[in-house]
Order: sequence, then structure tokens, then C-alpha cells
Amino acid sequence: MGTWLDAFWESSVTGMPRRERRSGPYRTYSPDSLVGSALALPPETDELLASAERGVRTLSQASGDLAGISRFLLRSEAIASSRIEGIAPSARQVALAELGQREAVRGISEQAQMVADNMTVVREATSRLVEMPGLTTEAIVEVHAALLPNEPRHHGLRTVQNWIGGSDWHPLDADFVPPPPDEVRPLMDDLAAYINGAAHSPIAQAALVHAQFETVHPFTDGNGRVGRALIHTVLARRGVTTDAILPISLVLSTLRETYVEGLTIYRTDAPPLTPAGLRARAQWVHTFAEAALLACEQAGRIAHELHEIRADWDDKVTRARRERCTRTTPRADSATARVLSQLPATPVLTAATVASIHDVSEVAAMRALDELCSAGILEAKSIGDARRAFVCPDVLDTITWAERRLASTTFDTRASAPLPGTPAAPARRTAD
Repeated sequence: MGTWLDAFWESSVTGMPRRERRSGPYRTYSPDSLVGSALALPPETDELLASAERGVRTLSQASGDLAGISRFLLRSEAIASSRIEGIAPSARQVALAELGQREAVRGISEQAQMVADNMTVVREATSRLVEMPGLTTEAIVEVHAALLPNEPRHHGLRTVQNWIGGSDWHPLDADFVPPPPDEVRPLMDDLAAYINGAAHSPIAQAALVHAQFETVHPFTDGNGRVGRALIHTVLARRGVTTDAILPISLVLSTLRETYVEGLTIYRTDAPPLTPAGLRARAQWVHTFAEAALLACEQAGRIAHELHEIRADWDDKVTRARRERCTRTTPRADSATARVLSQLPATPVLTAATVASIHDVSEVAAMRALDELCSAGILEAKSIGDARRAFVCPDVLDTITWAERRLASTTFDTRASAPLPGTPAAPARRTAD
């Protein structure tokens, strides 16, 4: 059973105000193991899980474009995780910074580069966890280190007591105190073993993995990044989705009060097979499944917007070609068609990147980019030394508006403003 343990904090802090030098009692929480754990769900939660899983599978199968832009929906997390202060870099800035990982691009801000690098690491780290035949604690530790490459003092499972909320110097006023450090290794081994199994449905498993990880809080920093990555890891390992197309962590972050309340209920001291113990886990799974269904709805809206954008692109290309008295539809194997097919995933391009991605000559690549620029689909931007990048405003604006909706507690920026720190609205369209 989950257990609350009494402990005593002996302060060794000097040179700080008295309130920060206090010693005194506090309580830590040690959760039940997950392997072999019971989960009894009421019919309404079972139905909710089934609806959410159908929604996620449908998203994964229906929209390659959604998979293409999914990494940009992690931008808010990258910003928060990197602790960037001030104005959040826009989707355009981050996309140019991603281009700057391969080519020289002038004028990229340090903020945008940090976010782009973080997004790359998150994708690569999560892919490693998904592809492992048997996930281990060591693999999670390695991913954590990759997500905090410049902070070696935080690498490895913690050997000290940590806490959430309250003072930086003692846990006496903390909102929550995770288990003592000597319990972290066995709890993480249990978590890894549970991820490798399939005792529960995929979304219920993702819910329990996330809550358990956040409860154990095995690292001295960076737990949030790893906890979010594990959600996508579970769903991908179970074959529900092959890409991080479900923005569930953004939904949970926006609905923070509901999220924290759900985790608090999960951390019960009732024995797991008692009605109270079963009810606590079921309530958290219900909260998570509701967030998953909301995330499906929002992702579906993004996919619909991208579908409409593609229809508009087809019209623009047809009109432009008709004016030039050429074939109205590009050949399927042409550079123009290839660029259009992958444009949501690569909204900032140069001739060199097109040549590399689509295996065409740079002459053909430049001809395709110029054609799409003339059609009003791309915009040219100087990136230094008489070189140009081609930017797709439709895709980048769609990403920004989606991110702003996901940061609104009603998922509608007209009804409630996005949370602080959300990138500014594009100038092209009205709020929705």
C-alpha cells in the first residue's frame, strides 16, 4: 500500500533568514508498486478510455501532416523546461533555428536555438525509449542526462531528499515530498518493468506510469521533461501512436488545478485492494483519459486546419500555373510536388535542404521553391551572405494558433486568454 512516512528535517543552512533555517517534522510518500497492481474501473471510465484510444489511433492513421508538426507542439514545454525568460521565441524563430542546426543562418536568437536544440533532444531521447526491446531504469537515466546535457550535477538517480513547492531550503512547507532516496531505485525498476508489460490498456498504462514517475520524482531536476516523454513512450510502445501527435501534456499543463488534484488523489494511503485504494487509481485514470480525449479533439482540429491549408495550396498552385499556361498540376515526382508533400514537417527550407531531403538537384530545388514563392505559399527571407530561406507562414501560423488554444483553459482564446509565456498571436488571422 502507499504509505505516508514521518521524517525530521535537520537544517544545516547558515546565512539565510530564520524561516529558511528551520528544522522540523515533515512527511514523505512511498507509492505502491505498479507491477501486478489492481485496477478496477467504473463503466464510465472504461468507456472514456475506449473513446480516447479510438481517437488517438484515428489521429495516428489519418494525418501525416499532424505528425509532421507534432514536434512544434512541444515548443511550450521546451521553453518552460529550458527556463527561458522573457518573450517566448515564435514558431518561425524556432524553425529557423532548426535550419541553423544544418546550415548557417544569420540572426538566430539564443532563446530560439535553445528551444530548437531541446526539441531535437526530446525527439531523439523518446525514440530511444520506444525502440528498446526491454526498457530499463538505466535507459531512463540516460535519457534524463541527454535532456540536461549541461547540468551533470543533476544526472543519475537522486541520493538526496527532494520536494515540490515551498522553500528551496527545507521540505517543511512543501506541497509534496516524494519517497526517501533509498526507495528510488526499487521503485524505478518496478516502473520500467511495468512499462515493458501490457497488464492494462495503453492509455491507462500511460496514466499510471506518468503519475508514478511524478510521485517518485527520481531526479533532482528535469523530472517534468522525462515524465512527459514517458507518456509518449508508453503510447508508442503499445502501438497506439507512432509519433508524439497527442498534445496531452500541454492539456494537463493548462488544466493544472485538475492535474494536481488528480495526482493528489492518486497518492492515497489506502490499501490497493480496498474500495478506497481502487477508487483513487481509477479517479486519476479518469482524469488522464479526459485530458487525452480533449487532446484528441484539439489535435483533430489542427489536422482539419492543415487539410484546409492543403486545399488552398492546390488552388494557388493551379491558378499560378494556369497564368503561366503550364500544366496545372505538378507531376507527382517533381520537386514542387515533393516539397508540398512534406511542407508541414519542414516549414522553413533552403535549396540545399530540399536537395538533401527530397533527393533532387539544387537547381530543381530552387526552381520548386521559386514556384511556391510566386504562388504565395512560401515567403523568401534573407539568412545572410546573399542566401535565402523559404518560409511557409500558413504552417507556422497554424502551429502558433494551436499552441495558443492549447494554453487557454477553455481551448478558445476568445473565451479565455492563453496562459502567460505563450508566444504572441500571428498578425494574419483573428483569435479563435
